[in-house]
Amino acid sequence: MTEKYTAEQLEAIEKKEVIKLFLANQEQMEMMLDAMNQLTEQLRIANQYRFGRHTEKLEAISGQLNLFDEADALYDEDVPEPDIEEIIPPTPRKKRPKGKRDLDLDGLDQEEILHSVSKETLDSFYGSGNWKKMPDDIYRKLRYEPASWTVEIHMVEVYVGTDGDHQDEFMRGERPKDLLQKSLLSPSLGAAIINGKYVNSLPLNRIEQEFGRNGINISRQDMSNWMINISKRYFVPFCERMKEELFKYHVNQADETPLQVINDGKSPGSKCWMWVHRSGEFYTDKPIVLYEFQKGRDHHFPLEYYKDFKGVLETDALQQYHLIEKKSPGIINANCWVHARRDYADAIKAMPKDNPEAMKQSIAYQALRRISTIFDLEGALKSLSPEERLKERQATIKPLVDEYFTWVKENVSKVLPKGKTADGLNYSINQEKYLRVFLDDGEVPIDNSASERAIRTFCIGKKNWLFCNTENGAESSALIYSVTETAKLNNLKPYAYLNHILTELPKLCDDDGNIELSKLDPLMPWSSELPEECRKLRR
Repeated sequence: MTEKYTAEQLEAIEKKEVIKLFLANQEQMEMMLDAMNQLTEQLRIANQYRFGRHTEKLEAISGQLNLFDEADALYDEDVPEPDIEEIIPPTPRKKRPKGKRDLDLDGLDQEEILHSVSKETLDSFYGSGNWKKMPDDIYRKLRYEPASWTVEIHMVEVYVGTDGDHQDEFMRGERPKDLLQKSLLSPSLGAAIINGKYVNSLPLNRIEQEFGRNGINISRQDMSNWMINISKRYFVPFCERMKEELFKYHVNQADETPLQVINDGKSPGSKCWMWVHRSGEFYTDKPIVLYEFQKGRDHHFPLEYYKDFKGVLETDALQQYHLIEKKSPGIINANCWVHARRDYADAIKAMPKDNPEAMKQSIAYQALRRISTIFDLEGALKSLSPEERLKERQATIKPLVDEYFTWVKENVSKVLPKGKTADGLNYSINQEKYLRVFLDDGEVPIDNSASERAIRTFCIGKKNWLFCNTENGAESSALIYSVTETAKLNNLKPYAYLNHILTELPKLCDDDGNIELSKLDPLMPWSSELPEECRKLRR
């Protein structure tokens, strides 16, 4: 506690001591004000993350901040009074495209149901033969049939020789290989469980309850064992083959998210990590995403994973990725511009909402406006070839990036050293080398949003089932998510695709249960040999 003085004590103190005391108190007050400003900023940001829209786009943030003062923020006396036609424009009736409903239902199984009128009824109403048939009235209904259960009873014929060269030798009918030996699990049931947990993010106990409501008693333990055994036996080589294809791309993208594993041998509360590795966003013909479970976040984990990769790795600004570039000469690290604008967006969200003009004059707003212009120009280049995109970036975006970094370095000393605006400016200065990489390579995206989207499904699932019990379970989840998420990126129906590959994979195993990687090509999510039932209907 600071010592308190009475009036008499202050009068007895010499002038120099009073000045020193005042300066000390003034410095303490400034520190308290800085702390208060930081706390206020953090509180507003926390409220924004909880109640506001999660966006860093300038127009969206400005709209949120002007929510209570739209009249002042949008006022412009130069805008002319609108005509009545502008307020109530004529609304011509939109013609429904002919046959649109037929097109929407095209590709689905159809069943014709005839509602007929008997000859007797017609004759009694019109008189005998006094009628003729007109075109049918046709309408459609879409029927849904919930899951049905069938017990497959496989009967393998057995014969034995009774005479001749093969007397007493047995011959059996050819039977399909089991997905798992001595197990009730069929490909369709395995596909349903995987689809429920890993595609629809349902905990196993909810799947167990749903099965139970249909009179089927399958425990969570059995389902968990099945998933782990399937992933170990089939999806390990499957993901190895996918990784071979992933590293053929010039650009990869990566991200990571924490995961709690109960029995991981670490101290309570320690974090494990789920890493995601995917092909660059512009490679749309054969997109690949792979998940990897690791017990830590140290740089040697991604360093080991990318030891055979040569190209550009796009990430956030995690120092571990920068170390990969230093230790692997064949890898160039690129950083994400969405992360570069995030602190500015938070700073704007934390500003008072009653003074939009002051907000527009702030350094955070000006920085975000510059980055938004860069994003707007980049957004128009997505459909171009890498060569055309590079040419346009050099002509239109590079001058803006150069101006941005010059402006940042000029303004970093004008803001308080602690706060979101300072964080944003310092982030750009520290990451300039990595933020510029996209300017010199037309295959590199401006941001790492694709890998963040890829990991979102896992994060949604994690919120539902909270944690993994064992490392085995976490590793199996990584393998299964790799298959299901890549299937989704390649426009496949996850359940139909899983049912197909779980039917075919056992046929590829040799006597020791191993699968030759080259034999997996027809089953890869991008394979042209997949049956049409696995593919999404393209409307």
